Amino acid sequence: MLNQRITTALILVPIVLCAIFLLPTPVFAAAVGIVVLLAGKEWLALAKLNGAKESALFWLGLVVSMLLAYGMVKYSQAGFYLFTIATVFWLYLIVTLLRYKPESSSEMGRVGKALLGIFLLAAAWAGLVAIHGYSEDGDLLVLFAMSLSWAADTFAYFSGRRWGKVKLAPNISPGKTREGVYGALLGAIVWGVLLSWWQPELGHAMVLILFCVALCFVSVFGDLFESLLKRQAGIKDSGNLLPGHGGVLDRIDSLIAVAPVFAFGLYLSGVL
Repeated sequence: MLNQRITTALILVPIVLCAIFLLPTPVFAAAVGIVVLLAGKEWLALAKLNGAKESALFWLGLVVSMLLAYGMVKYSQAGFYLFTIATVFWLYLIVTLLRYKPESSSEMGRVGKALLGIFLLAAAWAGLVAIHGYSEDGDLLVLFAMSLSWAADTFAYFSGRRWGKVKLAPNISPGKTREGVYGALLGAIVWGVLLSWWQPELGHAMVLILFCVALCFVSVFGDLFESLLKRQAGIKDSGNLLPGHGGVLDRIDSLIAVAPVFAFGLYLSGVL
């Protein structure tokens, strides 16, 4: 399993780096859009959408939402509103997941999950596009956002395997532990130090470190939210496209949460 994860990562990382640094923003947007559509295909299973009509409506909604989001990020004020809404949602979701109890929590309906998937996927895609095309050093900032979610996942995975004992949310994902979260937070602190060294004009070092820690929490709960949806759908992985990682959603669930919140922070700092 670990060997498969490493092999897949070694193949994907050069492709991702080439897309970030070599593609102009419109082509980058199209490339990331393909990944989002692949994730959308897996979201159909999470939402338990059945039949051609429901699937077609989902695809139409996702494509239209991505086009609208693209138009919004071209106008800074509109993009700020989009990422503010996404950030507020993720903060609300963190509180909801921390208080989640199966016996007292009602499951969101199929339509609700479909609409939520459309919004989250479109907002994450727009966040990456906005950062890449409308900020100085956009390619490096996109890499930073992606690598932060990767670092959180990696630190959490290895620290959880080595020291994990106390379950984080046994009713949602029995495999995740608090020790894994501590490892993810350590990774976020390291990335915060790197960000403060690389882009000191973004703010005080402590503020940037705390911001990266906050992004780490969002990353962890983005992963946890997908785990809840998979549990409710009765599936282990969102797909099998990526050996060792499962589906596309299994690989980008953290980034779906991090991208719009990171873009929101860049708006507040004046970078976007």
